[in-house]
Amino acid sequence: MSVEFIGMIQQHKVSETHRPSGPPVDLDYLRSFAQAHESAGFDRILVPHSSTSPDATLTVAYAATVTNRIHFMLAHRPGFVAPTLAARQLATLDQLSGGRLAVHFISGGSDADQRRDGDYLDHDERYARTDEYLQILRRIWTEDAPFDHDGRYYRFEQGFSDVKPKQSPHVPIYFGGASAPALEVAGKHADVYALWGESKQQVLEQITRVRAEAARHGRQVRFSVSFRPILADTERAAWDRAEHILDETRRLRVEQGFSRGGPQQSEGARRLLAASGDGVRADDRLWTAVAKEIGGRSNSTALVGTPSQVAQTLAEYHALGVTTFLIRGFDPLEDAIDYGRELIPATRELTSRVRHAA
Repeated sequence: MSVEFIGMIQQHKVSETHRPSGPPVDLDYLRSFAQAHESAGFDRILVPHSSTSPDATLTVAYAATVTNRIHFMLAHRPGFVAPTLAARQLATLDQLSGGRLAVHFISGGSDADQRRDGDYLDHDERYARTDEYLQILRRIWTEDAPFDHDGRYYRFEQGFSDVKPKQSPHVPIYFGGASAPALEVAGKHADVYALWGESKQQVLEQITRVRAEAARHGRQVRFSVSFRPILADTERAAWDRAEHILDETRRLRVEQGFSRGGPQQSEGARRLLAASGDGVRADDRLWTAVAKEIGGRSNSTALVGTPSQVAQTLAEYHALGVTTFLIRGFDPLEDAIDYGRELIPATRELTSRVRHAA
């Protein structure tokens, strides 16, 4: 299968090495950010979600109006909107964007972040709720007649939607989570299972687990892995840049009054922090120093090297069964443009060559 590249846009400039700048919603920056990804050859753009950030759904709706071809991946947390309403909203957005929507369902890896929006379910309960939520969404999206539902978390009568997704049978479902309850949900519902940037061995083990879960339901799943590529013209310069990024991350955390990040409350974060053992490097290029500095929050592991070296590493992950790479930089807009110059074309060329040889 051909390789897919996903980028990420935010409503203003911010990263581990950049203090937030501009208003919370900077339209000029957001427009440039989305259009830069389209010009760079990305297939899709993630709009992330947190309990304090601008609304991701409305951001996708805006970004779709200032782009033509690129697709989107909306981060969406079940539990805050009734699934019947969410199904209609997402189907409408897929129609308005011309069938360019996918949704990444995030059950929530942090009790504290969930509680900011009033969600007090524990970890396993959140995944159980997601299971029921996704069952309802898929029925609302695909069924031709109203139906009743009386479940553990949701109850309604004659649920139905006049609007269906433009894509058939429905918008693609991306899903992440490394715990046992998460894998059960992934096997039942995910079209694409998303991992953070782990070692090749860890990724292969997780692919094997998820495939086994999906097979129990007669399904097949594609796989996505997230990295933060750090590129330069030479390998030495790339590693020097990585060290500078780590220094800047530490400096800004001190300025903002943050201590060294404690572990994020999720199995995925635990796996990410374990990728390099007691060190900060795994395999040839996987660098976990920033991830360890911030406690495994978000996709914070990097691949370090020249564009051709990192492309080769991505091709090796592709050979393990990974079809999608979510890549974003520590200099968000500038790195997205840079990835389009060499990294994305080189990776496509390598993976295409292998497919044709097979």
